[in-house]
Amino acid sequence: MCMPCHGTGVQVRMHQLLPGIVQQVSTVCLNCQGQGQRISQKDRCKTCGGRKIMRQKKILEVHIDKGMKDGQKIVFHGEGDQEPGLEPGDIIIVLDQQEHAVFTRRGEDLLMSMELQLVEALCGFKRPVQTLDSRTLLVTSHPGELIKPGDTKCVLNEGMPMYRRPFEKGRLIIHFSHKLKELERYLPEKMNPEQTDSMDEDLYIYADLEDCDLESRRRHRHQFYYMDEDDCASTGGVQCHTS
Repeated sequence: MCMPCHGTGVQVRMHQLLPGIVQQVSTVCLNCQGQGQRISQKDRCKTCGGRKIMRQKKILEVHIDKGMKDGQKIVFHGEGDQEPGLEPGDIIIVLDQQEHAVFTRRGEDLLMSMELQLVEALCGFKRPVQTLDSRTLLVTSHPGELIKPGDTKCVLNEGMPMYRRPFEKGRLIIHFSHKLKELERYLPEKMNPEQTDSMDEDLYIYADLEDCDLESRRRHRHQFYYMDEDDCASTGGVQCHTS
């Protein structure tokens, strides 16, 4: 014997096992599919068939603000799956930053490498750099500004825009290297390893080169070795008389 669900969504079945012994089994109501109410066939929605749920495509426009970072999330509240009696879920967009062929991002700074010829490192250079926002920077080094291999220079306010402060930017950091292999073809050959190995190291005293400030050294010596006649008199020295 089956009993209607009476709006509960659960159908009760009664099975008589033995005289005077009855088993009661509760199952999901097949008529209302557990919803607790039945809709007649003529009143059912032609789209969902009375299930009260339908699939729908919706286009969401995702706006990426300047300066947003890898892994940052954009949340569309209430745009997820919906079911009767339940609050709709959210759609969460997670940003995945792709690698760039020239620039590497480090926070608000952009890093890049630039290889120079020897004449550029010694005599200055002008190199165009295409920015991410389609501008062209002319990176300039003036004659006399020696750029050594491994030097790092930066251009202020040409990095990534800061999040929610788009008019403030980080730095463009440039790491320099030189085309030394090409230069070796035009210079005398280096000493062979066999020649250096044959040297008697006991005959040599190793001397390490260090940076020096000649002007500072000259001022230091001038302080100790120069006195005029007034200085000599004030220190109680004996005045020299000439005949």
